[in-house]
Amino acid sequence: MMGGMAAELKPLRSDAARNRDKLVVAATQVLAERGLDAPLEHIARRAGVSIGTLYNHFPTREALLGAVLPQRLAALDEITMAALADPDPWAGFVGFLEGLFALHAEDHSLNDALAESFSPTTDVSQVCHRGFHDAQRIIGRAKASGRLRADFESQDLVTLVWAMSQVIRKSMKTDPGAWRRHLSFYLDGLRAEAARPVPDEQAV
Repeated sequence: MMGGMAAELKPLRSDAARNRDKLVVAATQVLAERGLDAPLEHIARRAGVSIGTLYNHFPTREALLGAVLPQRLAALDEITMAALADPDPWAGFVGFLEGLFALHAEDHSLNDALAESFSPTTDVSQVCHRGFHDAQRIIGRAKASGRLRADFESQDLVTLVWAMSQVIRKSMKTDPGAWRRHLSFYLDGLRAEAARPVPDEQAV
């Protein structure tokens, strides 16, 4: 038993460690370009190793995603902290959504992960759970300020994330900036009535 544990804890040989690092870098690149269902053969080829070497380090796709996604999802922390630190809760809410969907647009793998289109590993689930909890705080601040409509709930954000992920996926090649226009439509509908601009009656 102890011998088995020692074997599990034994550090990788230097060449094996280099291969693992190359695979993580290649996976980050390929998944960002093609999404979470990218062929593993493409990742092995990008890393310059055999598919067998990939499976030696990551026996399943989930194991590979667990090595790549938590670091990518950590970018959400900066966006969240900036939103919570903004003295204007509505601006913080808008900034959070803009930052979140900019990540979606930059990286197919994040778009897939945040749209929950795969079975997450424990590490990824923890990051997503923390992000959802922080999003609830951002929503609460915006609602308390009277700028965000009172009936907007956390589950509505989940629906919005899914909807925007589809917009981003379908327009990524033809019109990469289309999501910003669609987000502005959503935001117009999310403003509380009292916070909406009053039309200029003098306008023609």
